[in-house]
Amino acid sequence: MSTDPPSRDPRTQLPAAIQAATADDLDQALGGILAAAVEGLGAGGGAILLTDPDRTESQRAASVGFTDGEIEALAAAADTADVLSVPLVIGRGGVESDLGTLLLRWPDGRAPSGEEREVIESLAALAAIAADRARHASNAAERSEWFERMAHTDPLTGIANERTVARVLELELARAGRQGGEVALALFDIDDFRAANANDGRAADDILRRVAAVLSESVRLVDTVGRIGGDEFVLVAPGAAGVIVAKRVQDGIAALPGVAGRGVSVSAGVATFPRDGGDAESLIAAANAALERAKSTGAGTVADAEAVPGTPA
Repeated sequence: MSTDPPSRDPRTQLPAAIQAATADDLDQALGGILAAAVEGLGAGGGAILLTDPDRTESQRAASVGFTDGEIEALAAAADTADVLSVPLVIGRGGVESDLGTLLLRWPDGRAPSGEEREVIESLAALAAIAADRARHASNAAERSEWFERMAHTDPLTGIANERTVARVLELELARAGRQGGEVALALFDIDDFRAANANDGRAADDILRRVAAVLSESVRLVDTVGRIGGDEFVLVAPGAAGVIVAKRVQDGIAALPGVAGRGVSVSAGVATFPRDGGDAESLIAAANAALERAKSTGAGTVADAEAVPGTPA
């Protein structure tokens, strides 16, 4: 087998490979590096395979001159006479991580020269850096998304938290004020929740999740539901249909199977802007007063702030 290197200088493709490695898109970066390798080294084709922690098999990230089936054969034949396999390794804190493999094949059966191997190692290092950078960017984006979600949602139930509900309420009231519309605010309290929590904390958490699920499934896309306290939930609904939606939520919760041998029900108080309050504070106060009336009337009651005191809506 001949080991004579080709007349071309393999180093001429390094600038193009370096430029390709800086691309924000990983596929573009690895594609450019591989193209530079194949062109500069006179290879018949090649591929870059990346490892995935969530998968058992490497995934093709870039290829030149090969179909998927040929790439599988190329990977299986790695480190043979006409196939060169170079790991994509990144070191950090004294620990090396294997991110994938650069595969190249020469159709003339020759082996790369020493100078070519140095270039190949450099190209593999560039591919490893590009893959590592992309993974860190992806992880950073996922973390940012997670923190953003956690900042706006209740960790136990997954629905909006108190801060998010307050912001949504202010925005909806401002919009309704400009447009002459209405906004309904409904407050829900789980009946006899303190006893359930005292008896079995895990069952209490299950109740909270189930109530949140019914709330989410019972409202419109324009509505917002959230958890604002231990067993307190809220609905912000543009329009004046707060009582109707609250009763729909109540019916859905009443249909839930029992938890730890007890049924689940909620009491609700509903107030409507601008009838029952001209700002968030007064509207919440009106809804709270209605909720207290509902609870004093009996479990599973919905009261409207406009209703005559002592009479359930």
